Amino acid sequence: MMDRSEFFSAQAGRTIDVPRHASARFGIGDVVKHRMFDFRGVIFDIDPVFANSEEWYESIPKEIRPHREQPFYHLLAESDDSSYVAYVSQQNLLADAESGPVEHPNVTELFEQFEAGRYRMRRTLTH
Repeated sequence: MMDRSEFFSAQAGRTIDVPRHASARFGIGDVVKHRMFDFRGVIFDIDPVFANSEEWYESIPKEIRPHREQPFYHLLAESDDSSYVAYVSQQNLLADAESGPVEHPNVTELFEQFEAGRYRMRRTLTH
């Protein structure tokens, strides 16, 4: 039996059951791009497993819907024509530091300057 714990997800509006030891491939401040869609972003939060609403999950076409038992990342995302917040499964992300900094207007609220291929969270936001 796998060792599990729970956390409350405000986004999902419920308690989420998660493995106690989840393995995230990316960290906060990493710059990534989506594997299938044309956008990139900087990670500002990580859920150890899917922790969004059922409506959001069901809105993804079945043939490309990711499995729930993997880390999901919150991104300050950008495409050619807009900036937004994205929620993306680990299987759909690739490292993208070599493409440089992210131009999302909220990056400076959360992070210090882009350096050595990643962002560092502002000291005032860490604990």
